[in-house]
Amino acid sequence: MEKDKIQQSIAVARMYYEQELSQNQIAAQLGISRPTVSRLLQAAKKSGLIRIQIMDPVESSEALEAKIKARYQLNEAHVVPVQTVNAGSSLDAIGQYAADYLADLVGDHDTIGIGWGKTIHSIANHLNVKDEVTDVSVVQLKGSVSYSKHHTYGFESINAFAAAFRTIPQYLPLPVIFDQKMTKDLVEKERHIQHLIELGKKANIAVFTVGTVRDSALVLNLNYFAEDEIEFLQDHAVGDVFSRFIDEDGKIVCDEINQRTIGIQLSDLTTKDHSILVVTGEAKVAAIDAALRGKYANTLIIDQHTAQQLINYRN
Repeated sequence: MEKDKIQQSIAVARMYYEQELSQNQIAAQLGISRPTVSRLLQAAKKSGLIRIQIMDPVESSEALEAKIKARYQLNEAHVVPVQTVNAGSSLDAIGQYAADYLADLVGDHDTIGIGWGKTIHSIANHLNVKDEVTDVSVVQLKGSVSYSKHHTYGFESINAFAAAFRTIPQYLPLPVIFDQKMTKDLVEKERHIQHLIELGKKANIAVFTVGTVRDSALVLNLNYFAEDEIEFLQDHAVGDVFSRFIDEDGKIVCDEINQRTIGIQLSDLTTKDHSILVVTGEAKVAAIDAALRGKYANTLIIDQHTAQQLINYRN
């Protein structure tokens, strides 16, 4: 194609595909006929200036589900198709899917243990009241009190879960990480706290996400840690599960910090009937991989883009 025709074809293609103008609108703006616009678009396709790729999100999601389930030996893997990689839309899609999944899963006498954070809050926001179940319990699986102004969404999330299943929320009204192990040990001896921890241990359903060790990670910004501890965690961990920091193999990286952490033990997650990891975001891929390698989840709900990044992670 001659240079002028190439430039005109590109201009027409941008107006048609990027600005979504009709061929008649393009013709009027450029002062050419509509058939000329059509010929320029066809010429651009033939010369390779335009490439159209059709993605079947359902088919690719199913393929990703099979690969992830096989790689990590999961009971279930759910890859949620999303139209964009926008963080907000992915979080909303994941929250809606997980809420619908729980609505189908939860039955009479079930105990649901949850974490906190934006992902759990998104699930909570999409839950509808389920009247047909009875005697459901909802408990926090880790402390939710922080020493900062950053929002954990801990109370809002458990309140929404409890309202959806018509039960009383069982709060764990403590910081998730104490300054001193001695203080944490004393608090754990209190009868009500023992009851909550035991309830979380017995919960047959756990719903949680993973965190990163980026500077922006929520748990690193709640004033639980000294600067040298943050540096250590960023050097040795890839993320956290219930605020217990793990390496790439899913092993605890610092026993001293872990001993100051209150809430469910990671080993208890491996015994749940339904240990459900709900997650979105490319930044969390290393933590997702580590949590799944550690066998802390037997069910994964993940958006399509992050699922693809997870499959590519160790390839």
